[in-house]
Amino acid sequence: MARIFKALGNEQRLKLFLMVHQMGTGGSPVEQSAANRASGACCEPVKKAFSAACSCLGLAPSTISHHFKALQDAGLITCTRDGQAFLCQVNEEALDAVRGFLK
Repeated sequence: MARIFKALGNEQRLKLFLMVHQMGTGGSPVEQSAANRASGACCEPVKKAFSAACSCLGLAPSTISHHFKALQDAGLITCTRDGQAFLCQVNEEALDAVRGFLK
């Protein structure tokens, strides 16, 4: 649990995790720009391309990559490569473990 909470203790990683989770449940991502909202670029459900996360959060690709790696190392998300893009989704087992811990 400490590894999970340490990963989520960083504000940018927490936003990224919430964005990936909300996209997987069909919700709106955290802090998306008006242009992205209007175009629908950040509202794709389930798996989300790595490059879209950069534009939604306004962070450099290297920063997003670092945060995705930290979330993946903590077991919070799983990422797969699809061509040049990374598709990420929340690891539901890890999320269930956090829910159980907080009860």
